[in-house]
Amino acid sequence: MLIRRETPADIAGIRAVHTAAFASADAPDAVPVEAPLVDALRADDGWLPALSLVAADADGQVVGHVVGTRGTVAGAPLAVGLGPLGVLPGWQRRGVGSALMHAVLGAADALDEPLVVLLGHPDYYPRFGFRPAVDLGVTPPGPWGPRYFMARPLSAWRPDIRGPFAYAKPFANL
Repeated sequence: MLIRRETPADIAGIRAVHTAAFASADAPDAVPVEAPLVDALRADDGWLPALSLVAADADGQVVGHVVGTRGTVAGAPLAVGLGPLGVLPGWQRRGVGSALMHAVLGAADALDEPLVVLLGHPDYYPRFGFRPAVDLGVTPPGPWGPRYFMARPLSAWRPDIRGPFAYAKPFANL
């Protein structure tokens, strides 16, 4: 498996990953919101191309994807909103998601991003250094409790980065 930046040739594969990864057993023909969300993020001003990463198998097939887009804290562009992160079902529980997470965090840190935030499961993301964002003084943009809205400070983190977080605009349309 190779983790690399997304290319235009990967777009259909990325859509297929998120469609399969987030499919609902109750509505197997429905397109999950994550698939069109990535397309909308790609067209948004908050798109950060260096933080859209794919995992490709030995044949070059996209088997996983993660994206980070520009977020703001108190209106300042000081954070990355992470997600969605998806892995094809046949590749889940094989380390692909973890590899993508480590790669995107390393890339964000190399770009001097101070903070990465996400909405996710509190039993999974702490292993990557995430903790409740409110512990850092960053408040969620929606009704999510502090257990699910998490943040990971990076090398450029400063304690004065505090206030309400906002995702890139396409998230508001969910």
